[in-house]
Amino acid sequence: MSNIGSNPRPLDGITVISLEHAIAAPFCSRQLADMGARVIKIERPGVGDFARGYDERVRGLSSHFVWTNRSKESLTLNLKHPEAGDVMQRLLESADVLVQNLAPGAAERLGLSFDQLHEKYPRLIVCDISGYGEGGPYETKKAYDLLIQSESGFVSVTGSPDAPAKAGCSISDIAAGMYAYTSILNALLLRQRTGKGSRLDVSMLESMVEWMGYPLYYAYEGATPPPRAGAAHATIYPYGPFPVGDGATIMLGLQNEREWRVFCERVLGQPELADDERFSSNSRRTANREPLRALIVQAFAAMTIDEVTQRLEDAQIANARVNEMKDVWAHPQLQARDRWREVGSPAGTLPALVPPATSNAFTPRMDPVPAVGEHTDAVLASLGFTPEEVARFKENQVV
Repeated sequence: MSNIGSNPRPLDGITVISLEHAIAAPFCSRQLADMGARVIKIERPGVGDFARGYDERVRGLSSHFVWTNRSKESLTLNLKHPEAGDVMQRLLESADVLVQNLAPGAAERLGLSFDQLHEKYPRLIVCDISGYGEGGPYETKKAYDLLIQSESGFVSVTGSPDAPAKAGCSISDIAAGMYAYTSILNALLLRQRTGKGSRLDVSMLESMVEWMGYPLYYAYEGATPPPRAGAAHATIYPYGPFPVGDGATIMLGLQNEREWRVFCERVLGQPELADDERFSSNSRRTANREPLRALIVQAFAAMTIDEVTQRLEDAQIANARVNEMKDVWAHPQLQARDRWREVGSPAGTLPALVPPATSNAFTPRMDPVPAVGEHTDAVLASLGFTPEEVARFKENQVV
């Protein structure tokens, strides 16, 4: 990655106020910060974002928090305190975007809904992230990542035939955070044309249902949904994990009949299988996956992971190693592409992945992960509050 130095970033000069907790909104706003936006994260005095307490795996800091909160300024503010309104007003006067994922209805009760703000701040973009969106019978229903994975149908098609499973990361939060991020970018572009801010209503459920497009259409009009197939593909075979003789596991994927024939000839060394009636099409291989799996496992049992990988590479068959977290930290491709940087944090310097989608025009912003309220005094001073007023705020537990 080239070092562009001081070249401008796409969101330089954009100010984002975020009333955020957990993952969806923090992941959204961190990506805005990556692109140069000033993100002021409002946290509860004392405890801050409750995601700070999810675990202590990163030198005492939460893994979730370290991941989603670098490059932000932390301002502690008790939004329910009468004097907090003056602080919020000054923040919004210079803000371009307000992001919030408070409990349903909370922003409106605080006077921070788009309808309540638009007349006074006509250029302000308001992004509301919630589990189920505004309106409908589920509007006020509590929503966490696993619950949305379940409601969206994701869990029903994930796991083994015997038991459904959730994703190993916060996929519903990530989906909503990504749609919120891209929607805000769209809203900024729209504002350039209209001069007006807009309201964005991002639902975790709808974000996940969009990602469920393939299984939804596969089960269209009451058809049988894709079966749960563990780490294998539900409807393409062989496509998934296979044990190798040295105890390792190889993940491979065949996409067409040409690859199937080459796989039989050059990887398995059994060219006659290519014309076996049981395996002569993808649908037949899928229907007869158990006997085919036994044949593949038997062939691989005499090889090491390196030998199987080399045969697959020589045959140009797609394959991958089943990496654990320690392997990903040391992944040779990430190392070769120089994808790791160091960022500051309350626990010292930590590694951080460079945001995907490298640009040749600028380097992304990668500043420290903030401590709770680390920037409170500086932000209030930048809003014009005097040291005496800040001291009074602290005495009255406003901040």
